[in-house]
Amino acid sequence: MTHSQRPLLLRGRTAVVTGAARGLGEAIARELAQRGARVALLGQEEEALRRVASSLPAAALCWSVDVTDDGAMARVAEEVRDHLGEASIVVANAGIAEGGPFAGSDPATWRRVIEVNLIGSSITARSFLPDLLARRGYFLQIASLASIGAAPMMSSYCASKAGVESFTHSLRAELAPHHVGVGIAYLNWIDTDMIRDADRHPVLRELRAHLPLPARKIYPVGWVAVRLATAVERRSTAVYVPAWLRAAQLVRAALPAVVTQLSRRELPRLAARTPFEATGLLGAGGRADDEARRR
Repeated sequence: MTHSQRPLLLRGRTAVVTGAARGLGEAIARELAQRGARVALLGQEEEALRRVASSLPAAALCWSVDVTDDGAMARVAEEVRDHLGEASIVVANAGIAEGGPFAGSDPATWRRVIEVNLIGSSITARSFLPDLLARRGYFLQIASLASIGAAPMMSSYCASKAGVESFTHSLRAELAPHHVGVGIAYLNWIDTDMIRDADRHPVLRELRAHLPLPARKIYPVGWVAVRLATAVERRSTAVYVPAWLRAAQLVRAALPAVVTQLSRRELPRLAARTPFEATGLLGAGGRADDEARRR
């Protein structure tokens, strides 16, 4: 069904998207706007946010904000309400990543991944919860295959995504009596600057290269955003992109042992060829987060 044929189920509704300056966040915001929603774009790159907002086909405003700042997020929620109306859709997409051996990781960088991905998602939910309760709205948490099966050399990212999975399940149960929908999106590799940057680092390039063929494929960001917007329309409890990720749930109990066995065999061989080093925060979004904290 094309956009011109699709009923505008989101027309007149206010949608909030975090991490909306680029990548998947921008693509989700664009797709929601094309389906009739008024969109509030949140992120730390004001110029990029303005560019995205001005290019959307529906009413859109942007706010430069750190999702880990409780007070700032509460103020933004009030301003979104004043300018665009109560939010009935919230997509917690903001996320950063780093890679490399845990033993050599920078403690501040490792902690920051947890803060943005997990704590930032919880603050996003808390800030807009009054609107979601009033509107019987829908909260979509962006998660990952890393929520299901952890990988070596990505301890902070995997820990954060496992955390958001548990947070989402808990929040869904808590809000069910209030008729607020809570969904989780399990995603694989997506063609964003974060993933392109990851492939420049041997530690992460080798990690992806040793995954089974379907699990190493990179998917177009627009293709993923279409499926996530449809999940928003359907108030889906869970969405898997690509769909085969659902099968990972059936074998997740066995994954830690399998990953450990493969790592025991492969990591020493790979490290002998290319020493593993910490990557720092990945992609333009990671660099923007780092710069914002240094100001």
